[in-house]
Amino acid sequence: MALFLVGTLILGGCTASRDTANSASPDVAQASTADSAFRNLPRLEGEAIVELVVKGSPIRILVNGVDAPITAGNFVDLVNRGVYNGLSFHRVVRDPQPFVVQGGDPQSQDPNVPINQLGTGSFIDPATGQPRYIPLEIQPTEAEQPIYSQTFETAGISTAPKLRHTRGAVAMARSNVPDSASSQFYIALADLNFLDGSYAVFGYVTEGMNVVDQIQPGDRIDTARVISGLNNLKSES
Repeated sequence: MALFLVGTLILGGCTASRDTANSASPDVAQASTADSAFRNLPRLEGEAIVELVVKGSPIRILVNGVDAPITAGNFVDLVNRGVYNGLSFHRVVRDPQPFVVQGGDPQSQDPNVPINQLGTGSFIDPATGQPRYIPLEIQPTEAEQPIYSQTFETAGISTAPKLRHTRGAVAMARSNVPDSASSQFYIALADLNFLDGSYAVFGYVTEGMNVVDQIQPGDRIDTARVISGLNNLKSES
């Protein structure tokens, strides 16, 4: 069951041809490497609250930039740009047991794109005309910095991450390439501990989980906006 569900999630992420950025251990050296390799990506230095409205009902997400600064910064930046407005949830898995609702494919902005063709789209940065990808970023419980571009398994880490896949966790979907997440995200419908250390959680639903439980394939995000914490979003050059 776990392998099937993980495979479903991987296939739902964006497709990309990306090389692993580095394979360093989670220490100061890796933090320095990550800072230089990803310095052009937005970061969230603190927390933010994002509100998604789906079928007229709000879903509030506490976005954690303390433990996932790049992943959280990417999400808040896309929300602030209006990228998620009108996008649909193209994958909803509840059977044989609750799993995830997944959305954020920019291709879903076009209602003529069939839902079964969604799941491969990425955010195209208007400044470069190219897809913007972010590194896999997961912070171990006892570490001072996240590790980048590798899962806990490949990094040889046996501890749990700080941000875990509990019910209501919000995380980035990706392909089997670690640094392939872009705009697609998912919300956990149950505790999914077997995903810990493999996918980057960056926040949690704090209000409106009852709305998430009712989402069906094809339902759209009416609006997405940053309620608070936008001042914590930083862009580096």
